[in-house]
Amino acid sequence: MAESNHSVPHHSAAAQATAPAQARASSPLSWEGDSKLRLLPWCGKINLRGEAHNPQFLEAARAALGASGASGADISLPQPVNRTANGDATLIFCLGPNEWLLHCELERTETLLENLRKHLAPLHHAATEVTDYYSVLEVQGEHAIAALARGCPLDLHQRVFKPQQCAQSRFGNASVLLYKPAAAPRFHMQVRWSFTEYVWDYLVSALDGLPLRMDVG
Repeated sequence: MAESNHSVPHHSAAAQATAPAQARASSPLSWEGDSKLRLLPWCGKINLRGEAHNPQFLEAARAALGASGASGADISLPQPVNRTANGDATLIFCLGPNEWLLHCELERTETLLENLRKHLAPLHHAATEVTDYYSVLEVQGEHAIAALARGCPLDLHQRVFKPQQCAQSRFGNASVLLYKPAAAPRFHMQVRWSFTEYVWDYLVSALDGLPLRMDVG
């Protein structure tokens, strides 16, 4: 169904992000012109805190990731800040000197959380599921950087913001986590679900003037 309204329809997946449990199954919302914007399918999210300087903590976290299945035993917590690590089904962001965010397949969230708590039990740590806290938008195409620059102070030029890099920042009035998966002009923006519609409208406004198509359902 074509929509000429730039706002997220209230029956759309982005609006449903205010009720995250209902938004998990799929991502039916997209905007497309010379650049593309879409709401990514829901995934599991776990915030992990621990002592990065402690080799025992790092090894226990590695063991927990390996015991959780598809990620494999070859993925470790990335360091330093703003680095990422990508396994078969797990993406890890280093948010701070002793903090990480893990994305995984939704159905594996509970297993991964249990394994982290089990392997890290003797050590100082905190593992918290935050799946329902955030949604993730993807913007890509030739105008992606220009659109993000309208609301984000980071320098996202390819010479500065490298593939597999992440950074916490702001987009307008929203706190966001930006991630560049590859060399192409494509970015993932994680935002609190309550700000999803605001950020969506802001991005569409930044891309205004391009051919507009919104597909819902």
